[in-house]
Amino acid sequence: MEFQTFNFHPQVATGVKAAGYTTPTPIQEQAIPVVMQGRDVMGLAQTGTGKTAAFALPILHRLMQGERGRVRALVVAPTRELAEQINEAISQLGKQTRLRSITVYGGVGVNPQIEKLKRGVEIVVACPGRLLDHISQGTIDLSHLEVLVLDEADQMFDMGFLPDIRRILKHIPQQRQTLLFSATMPPDIRNLASDILRDPVTVQVGNTAPPVTVSHALYPVAQHLKTPLLLELLRHTDTESVLVFTRTKHRAKRLGEQLEKAGYKAASLQGNLSQNRRQAALDGFRDGTFQILVATDIAARGIDVSQISHVINYDIPDTPEAYVHRIGRTGRAARSGDAFTLVTNEDTVMVRTIERTLNAQLERRTVEGFDYSVAAPHKDSEFARPPRPPQVRKPQAAKKAAGQGGNSTHSGPPKAGSSTKSQPQKAHSTSIPAARHPQRSQRAR
Repeated sequence: MEFQTFNFHPQVATGVKAAGYTTPTPIQEQAIPVVMQGRDVMGLAQTGTGKTAAFALPILHRLMQGERGRVRALVVAPTRELAEQINEAISQLGKQTRLRSITVYGGVGVNPQIEKLKRGVEIVVACPGRLLDHISQGTIDLSHLEVLVLDEADQMFDMGFLPDIRRILKHIPQQRQTLLFSATMPPDIRNLASDILRDPVTVQVGNTAPPVTVSHALYPVAQHLKTPLLLELLRHTDTESVLVFTRTKHRAKRLGEQLEKAGYKAASLQGNLSQNRRQAALDGFRDGTFQILVATDIAARGIDVSQISHVINYDIPDTPEAYVHRIGRTGRAARSGDAFTLVTNEDTVMVRTIERTLNAQLERRTVEGFDYSVAAPHKDSEFARPPRPPQVRKPQAAKKAAGQGGNSTHSGPPKAGSSTKSQPQKAHSTSIPAARHPQRSQRAR
């Protein structure tokens, strides 16, 4: 089957040809026709299979007819990196269409986004938090929306975006086409999706099987020896481009620093970084400036690098679907890849679950010459947060504090001429800032 079979608008077809697309991937072959029919679609396929083009091309084809200058298609994504990746794909494929698309997310100035929206755009690719900001401020008009896409829907729902998604849904027309595309879709998330989609067509392509070009291996090791073992693996492995996954943002940061100290060109990608630093880390990993990128699952959504030779799970993922999604980032485009997972005794249950999902037993390996008998330290200082520096009070503030407390600090009778009348004291109240949303602080706005 060739792309010309879809009969895209000529200007869209020109973009497809310019991008070098000839034969559609399985998810594109199955999803594009039903999306072009206007049906709601739930598309499930592992990363790297072409989900973005599967919804971007039909949207571009649809928007060639109708009014310009209004937001007619909205793509919601969980991370800034993924939003940029989607927008780049839309811009490339729609280069000849003169359709305009922009990204909307937090961590950057809002005014340039407002100016672009004022000038008129047809497609918006947004993260939920900043999109809700624009909605509340009246700087975006979604009343003419025709197509809503929720990309990486599993992460959107699983990481607490569901309330935000429901708030967004209240501001868009009920008569619309809704598309959900995701690498994984556990049963409970599928139930949530059923509330949003109307009579959807489900397109599922190899959702629970990793690429056949990827070889797997487990490396049993004690928790305190993970970093030394990782360094040993890197020393004895012919690595080109390595993506390392950790469970927490703090661990990603510290592990990236330790790899740098060991002489590797490494960077970390995690939610606490500014957008500029996140983009610099991602660009450096793409162009080879960084050989190793350490990332959390959420931050890694949107990494589209075809030359990754190794994926290393420093921490085992929480679900078998997440395992498949992680290792799907290597072995792309018919290249071979390796997936290494460092596992402790506490990971036994998850290892068995992953093996049942894959219907295969994963090979256990040890590294020759590595000392597995090193005892754990009394206190785990490897990922301990550095102590806060002592806070020094400003002299003026200290003097002011010393003078407070009601009565004068000197004793004895009052001086002549001084008033013995007690002065009323003002009540002191302590205001506590409202706690930030416990989950929004962990994700991109």
